[in-house]
Amino acid sequence: MRIAVWNTAFLGDSVLTLPLIRVLKAAYPDAELDYYVRGGIAPLYEAQPEISRVFVCDKRGDEKGLRAVLKQGREIRARGYDIWVSAHLSLRSSYMAWASGAPVRVGYTEAVLSAQAYTKRTPRRFGEIPEVERLLELARALGVPQVLLDDEKLCWPELVLPQLAHDEAAALLDGLPEAPTIGLHPGSVWATKRWTPEGFAFVLRRALDSGVNVVLLEGPSEQGVNSIIRSLAGLSRDEDCPQNFRDLSGRTSLLSMAAVLARLNCYVANDSGPMHIAWSLHTPVTALFGPTAPSLGFVPRGPLSSIIQVDVPCRPCGRHGHKVCPQGHFHCMKNIDPEAVWRDVARKLPGHEDSHV
Repeated sequence: MRIAVWNTAFLGDSVLTLPLIRVLKAAYPDAELDYYVRGGIAPLYEAQPEISRVFVCDKRGDEKGLRAVLKQGREIRARGYDIWVSAHLSLRSSYMAWASGAPVRVGYTEAVLSAQAYTKRTPRRFGEIPEVERLLELARALGVPQVLLDDEKLCWPELVLPQLAHDEAAALLDGLPEAPTIGLHPGSVWATKRWTPEGFAFVLRRALDSGVNVVLLEGPSEQGVNSIIRSLAGLSRDEDCPQNFRDLSGRTSLLSMAAVLARLNCYVANDSGPMHIAWSLHTPVTALFGPTAPSLGFVPRGPLSSIIQVDVPCRPCGRHGHKVCPQGHFHCMKNIDPEAVWRDVARKLPGHEDSHV
C-alpha cells in the first residue's frame, strides 16, 4: 500500500502534520508513506522514520506555472497511491488529489472543489479544536481506530533529526560555559508577529547578567533585526560580547537550527514555524503571541510550553498576522512586559530555585 500526505502550507503547519502522519503509519504499518511539503522544508523530514520519501512543491519557483502543475500531477499519478490525504485547502491541492488517481482521497469539506477532488471529506472545524486535532480528523475520516487517535504518544510530532544536524549544532555551540542555555529568535515572516527589539534586548541582557548562556538565532529574510537587538543590549562589537553569548545569525541551516533548538533549556520566540519545531523536540518554549491567539489552535504544546500575551480587544486580527498593525498601535506586542517574559524563562531553567537567576 502507498499513502501520500500533502501539506504545502508554512513550516509550522508541516510540523503540526506529523501527528497525522504518525497515526497513519500506526494504522497502516506496512504502507509506504510519502510527504509532500513546500520548497525549503523537505530536509527537515528526511530522517523521519514514518516517512518513506519527501517530495517538494515549490509553489514560488519553477513549479509555479500551469505547465509545471500539470507535470507534477502526472508524476504523482505515476506513483500509484492507494490513499491520498490532503491537509490543504487550495485549488492546487485539490487538483493534485484528483490527479493522483488514488481510489481513496481524503480532504476537508471547505477545500476548493472538495466534492470533485475527494472521495471522503470531513469538516475543518476551525475555531472548535486545535490544529493537531483538526488534522487528525482526516485520519478519522479514513476509519482509523479511535485508540490510535487517542494515543498521546502518537499525537506528539516527535521530529527526528539526522545525526549530521546534531553534530553541526554541537560545533556551533562549542565553547559555551557549563550553564543553562536559552535561545532568542526575534524573527517571523509576518512583521506584526515580531515582539519589539527592546523586549528581546532586555531578556538578552538579563540572561547574560545572570550567568545564562544566550544563543541569538535568525532565519532567512530576517537580517538586520538581531544587529539592532545586540546594539540595544550593548553588544554591538564582538569585543563587547561575553563568553556566554553566541550569535548564530546567518550561520544555521533549517536542520542545524532545529538541532540547536533541541539543545536549549528554553526557547523564546514569536508565533512562528521554529517555535513549533522547538516544542516538538521537547524544548521548553516561551512563545510571544500578538496578532494571533491560542483560540486559532496553533499553539506550542506540553507542560513546559507557555504563551505570553496581552488582552487587547482587536486580537486576533488574522490567522497569520499582517505587515503592519491594522489599528496602527501595535499594542498586542508593545504591551508585553519584558519582566514577565524573563520570569517565565527563568522558572524553566535548571536550578533556578537555588540561584540568582
